[in-house]
Amino acid sequence: MQTHLKSIPPTQPQLALRHQALKWLAIVAVAFGLVTVVSGGRALFGSQEMRTAVGHAVPFVLWFNFLSGFVYILAGGGLLARRTWAVYASLFIAASTLLVFGAFGVHVLGGGAYELRTVGAMTLRSLFWIAVAMVAFRKLPPPAPGPEV
Repeated sequence: MQTHLKSIPPTQPQLALRHQALKWLAIVAVAFGLVTVVSGGRALFGSQEMRTAVGHAVPFVLWFNFLSGFVYILAGGGLLARRTWAVYASLFIAASTLLVFGAFGVHVLGGGAYELRTVGAMTLRSLFWIAVAMVAFRKLPPPAPGPEV
């Protein structure tokens, strides 16, 4: 005997909880982007004292983090608006951060000067954007199929 079970749609509180997790991650992403742009801007364009305080910052990592801050803001805004493209932006940020982190590792292993706080910052950025991409993929619906060609 075969039974046909209907899938039960999520209740309003369950949907609200889903939206809340993504909403808070998106807000944190925008805030993270703003902080990244400001701190990176100070390190790159600030006074001589500010640039000296950065220590042995690796230039390509510093530039990547500064520029990615703008993408964080864009992706966070897209996630708040529940745009599917923001899921892919989050995945792009996670992947590119991991690539730059790998290049940073090569720089360090090659004997290049660096700051230990860069290791912590890149670890935090990588883990945060991996988590955002994973949650966004689970919470946002896939794009509607386009016309068949």
